[in-house]
Amino acid sequence: MEGFKRYVEVGRVVLINKGEYAGKIAAIVDIVDHRRVLVDSPCPELSRHVARIGSVVLTPIVMQVPRGARSGVLAKKWKAQEICNKWNSTAWAKSLHAKKVRSQLNDFDRFAVMRLKKQRRDQVNVAVAKTSKA
Repeated sequence: MEGFKRYVEVGRVVLINKGEYAGKIAAIVDIVDHRRVLVDSPCPELSRHVARIGSVVLTPIVMQVPRGARSGVLAKKWKAQEICNKWNSTAWAKSLHAKKVRSQLNDFDRFAVMRLKKQRRDQVNVAVAKTSKA
């Protein structure tokens, strides 16, 4: 059995899930105390701030950054280590993006998705029927 792997540490990339920055990713720059961390991100819509540990979710991505790094240093390291690409390639990010896209569908788009799912289901059922006859 494997042990716990996601620790609150400097350089850990987090997903903020509560507050005004919900849905954004950032990196832990410093640990204030056992309940709060200082997070920063090169994204212009996310400023450097202290976040409660209860309002962030630890991701499996860890970047190499010195403790207390300023925004410029963090931005250079973020770009050099391709954190955005690593995050976007995770199943977690893809699922969040799919949820966002689904929530923005209008009635006709939802109807079109239903029809496409029905067509795919019918094709699968035909294929299964052919293999079970053979």
